[in-house]
Amino acid sequence: MKKLLNTVYVTSEGAALRKDGENLVAEVGGAERSRVPLHMLSAVVVFGAIHVSPPLMVALAGAGITLTFLDRNGRFQARLEGPVAGNILLRRAQYRACDRPEEIVRSIVIGKVANQRAVLMRSLRDYGAEQAPEDRGALDRVTDRLAHILRRVERADETLDQLRGSEGEAAQLYFSVFGQLIRAPDEAMRWTGRSRRPPLDPVNALLSFLYTLLAHDCRSALEGVGLDPAAGFLHRDRPGRPSLALDLMEELRPVLADRLALSLINRRQLRARDFETRDGGAVMMGEEARRTVLTAWQERKREERLHPFLEEKVPFGLVPHVQAQMLARHLRGDLDAYPPWFWK
Repeated sequence: MKKLLNTVYVTSEGAALRKDGENLVAEVGGAERSRVPLHMLSAVVVFGAIHVSPPLMVALAGAGITLTFLDRNGRFQARLEGPVAGNILLRRAQYRACDRPEEIVRSIVIGKVANQRAVLMRSLRDYGAEQAPEDRGALDRVTDRLAHILRRVERADETLDQLRGSEGEAAQLYFSVFGQLIRAPDEAMRWTGRSRRPPLDPVNALLSFLYTLLAHDCRSALEGVGLDPAAGFLHRDRPGRPSLALDLMEELRPVLADRLALSLINRRQLRARDFETRDGGAVMMGEEARRTVLTAWQERKREERLHPFLEEKVPFGLVPHVQAQMLARHLRGDLDAYPPWFWK
């Protein structure tokens, strides 16, 4: 069990969580492994077959602490929470904005494409001299194309469908050269293209796991400011899908998730032996690998970067919360536009 910025992650399958007084207690094999006061928690996330006692569920819901159930590979299964607290005026403004979301979508797409381009350019600066000429040429061409897409999106004449098309084009270009950012010699850790449900190789399994963690944090951030995580702008509404949380994470994915995945692979903290292939070809991380990723996720969330709009240093782990506040301020009319977060 790990506590990261007021969120507890429980990864040991067969563990049991119970309430003892005003504390959450984690046990494995009947022996107490950890104890955390409830007042220090904002969320609990469990992976795989974890027993959670009914008294603890009631206590978490009553204290406004969300309990999220994920399968052992990080795929969302269910979420338990108490009464939803939201600002009705803010949510009405959000729902009105959903009818004409172009400007918010434009900001989201600009943030995502700029951060994708920054990740590629960082790799060129760090390792460009060591790359084969054809690999460096491909990266140069994609960064140039992403710059062209940015200029196109920044114009105010693109429709919503065109903005979505630009976002999709940028993603296709970005992932077409993603494998050239992987420097580990393990052939089994090569990039073969994006696969999601299910992930078909170790790199995709790692990305999907990190995206799940980021989506959880984004949803919590939106709920924390009173926004409805289901009513998005870039992602179309779909029953059961937290579309706004997926919107919020788009500009954060390249830096918070993709770069962390590359670091874990290139530093050989994760290898092919840390993953297993199931019937049907689905690839999943083992328990030790999940622990390694969660430890790295904790460390990454503690790192600070200058927020370009606030001009203050902000820990990575609080960036989703800051961006949710920026979005809420825009919807209330306090900001003329939603300012995306740029990594520099």
